[in-house]
Amino acid sequence: MGGLYRLGHRLPSDNDSACAFAVGADDGPMKSICVMLVWIFCTGLALADDKERNVALEKALTGTKFSGVFTIDGKEGVPAKEEYTIRSINKLQGDYWLLTARIKYGGKDLTLPVPLRIVWAGDTPVITLTKAAIPGLGTFSCRVVIYNKKYAGTWTHGEVGGHLFGTLEKVKADAPKKPEKSPAK
Repeated sequence: MGGLYRLGHRLPSDNDSACAFAVGADDGPMKSICVMLVWIFCTGLALADDKERNVALEKALTGTKFSGVFTIDGKEGVPAKEEYTIRSINKLQGDYWLLTARIKYGGKDLTLPVPLRIVWAGDTPVITLTKAAIPGLGTFSCRVVIYNKKYAGTWTHGEVGGHLFGTLEKVKADAPKKPEKSPAK
């Protein structure tokens, strides 16, 4: 009995068809060799695509401002404003990244490094925090989807939570302050 074999490795959707193949019932050792060769080929494709995707994400998010609003579950009224400016983002290990951001919300304005996970839903990055302590702000959890210059998601801070959403725009880096000139003598 023949069939279509598909590898269980996470692959980019454009390369998925390259990683499926048909074999006959009597292929024996040839089937094993084919499976091994296709697995090696597809793993290489996935790794190359992961590297390209990570470089593209770093480029897209560095120097980007998230401007939007957040809601608080159970409270009616106008959502509160929030602003996050990503100064830099660097890949650590696995799904972990170090994001240095200026965070402005609720009367706070801090710039600090935030280690977080970014996982992928197909071609879409999802920022994830789970009970992460952020100095000066508290402990947060969130799931934030980034797509087409927009972001949206959910957040919790202790027992309080809600939704957040907004737009992304590139910003110029803060210009270094010029030293003041001494008065002429």
